[in-house]
Amino acid sequence: MKHLRNILAVSTLMMAATTSAQIGQPYIHDPSTLAECDGKYYTFGTGSGGLISEDGWSWKGGAVRPGGGAAPDVLKIGDRYLVIYGATGGGLGGGHNGRILTMWNKTLDPNSPAFNYTEPVEVAASDGLEDNDAIDPGLLLDPTTGRLWVSYGTYFGNIRLIELDPNTGERMKGNEPIDIAIDCEATDLIYRDGWYYLLGTHGTCCDGVNSTYNIVVGRSRKVTGPYIDNVGRDMFHGGGKMVIAAGDRVCGPGHFGRTIIDEGVEVMSCHYEADFDWNGRSVLGIRPLLWRNGWPVAGDRFKGGTFEIESERRGYALELAVDFVRMAQERERFWDMDLTKPVTPIPSQTLAEVVGTWPSGNINVRIGDYMFRPHQRWTITPVPEAGGYLSNPYFKIVIEGTDRTLAATKDLELTTVPSFTGAPEQLWRIEQLTDGTFRIMPKQIPGQEGTNTRYVLYSAGDSTPTLAEYDFGSDNSKWNFRAH
Repeated sequence: MKHLRNILAVSTLMMAATTSAQIGQPYIHDPSTLAECDGKYYTFGTGSGGLISEDGWSWKGGAVRPGGGAAPDVLKIGDRYLVIYGATGGGLGGGHNGRILTMWNKTLDPNSPAFNYTEPVEVAASDGLEDNDAIDPGLLLDPTTGRLWVSYGTYFGNIRLIELDPNTGERMKGNEPIDIAIDCEATDLIYRDGWYYLLGTHGTCCDGVNSTYNIVVGRSRKVTGPYIDNVGRDMFHGGGKMVIAAGDRVCGPGHFGRTIIDEGVEVMSCHYEADFDWNGRSVLGIRPLLWRNGWPVAGDRFKGGTFEIESERRGYALELAVDFVRMAQERERFWDMDLTKPVTPIPSQTLAEVVGTWPSGNINVRIGDYMFRPHQRWTITPVPEAGGYLSNPYFKIVIEGTDRTLAATKDLELTTVPSFTGAPEQLWRIEQLTDGTFRIMPKQIPGQEGTNTRYVLYSAGDSTPTLAEYDFGSDNSKWNFRAH
């Protein structure tokens, strides 16, 4: 029995570690924005390599980028990938005389016969004396104009903006750099709803668990700035609104990247200078990206727990379709209450009091008024061995205190089965949307090939849950988790 307890303790610690971050070997520093190529995800870091993932959750080494140097970025333009990186600078080798170079590849897969980087082309440089350090480039292809921009620089001087030719990756002829920020490094530019956002990494790096890196943001109606934060401070004078800081036993987030998965489904990537649960190593981080009042902010990674699953449509709760069991209560007429009588708490209804009234086979689900009853309380648990997606592993969803499991059916409906078997229709992808609500998606629909990326838990009526195609514009697709 002691041996069994030890095994269980080790298993618990292993699960805690594997569910605290991206899993596998997600070790990286200064990661590029995530790029997808032929169904796999890639990110490149300082040095010559990077990481590859087949599902966005489990990562391993193997990405290839020649040139060494530091802090690359990658962007797909048409059917090619543009890679940009700093060859020197950043104080590496004791100096700030940096060079930024670009190169192209038709694929990021090093095993593809089409894998071949072009010769690097210099697009920016610093001499070690001027108020700039040519390192840490970030790419933006402006969706409104098609123009290609690069922000770069460190604490050694100003953050600068230059324009490249999106067809060649070379510096636009006659282009002069524009100074847009100070007091940050590892910048990135993104565009959303008429605003350009400059994300900069503030604080100290490269000191493990003592690193104070965090990511801040300002915005502008013009790509050339000025970039102003939420209280009117210009980033050229040290402003910046917090996007993500230390928390959840990781510290030093830096090198922001934005990935749009679907309408209203976005994640941000970064590295953490130190993950306390991974020996203080620098690891890849992926978090939900939310938008609040026009500002980007990192969402919290969903970890599971016991919740009411509440429909955004009406505020009703997902529940088993079983008979409502009334609770006994000694009642008094409110106009005739004895105010001298002591009050005592009424205990919540327990599972043991009602489970005997439930059918033994499959039980359908519905939506109803939440009354904190056992048939409305769901325990959500990560299942890391089942794989995952960008930001999380798959989850199982069961009635609290039981193994009764929520499952998708081949008819695009929902049921609960008596026990969890690990079948793909019993595994759920849970993603926080940009407005803070969640979409809940079965990994697979029975009878359909491949991983499901279309059908979500959907409130077809105030009392009718089903599976339907995701629609960010409809509250029917959206849910909240309430920990009552």
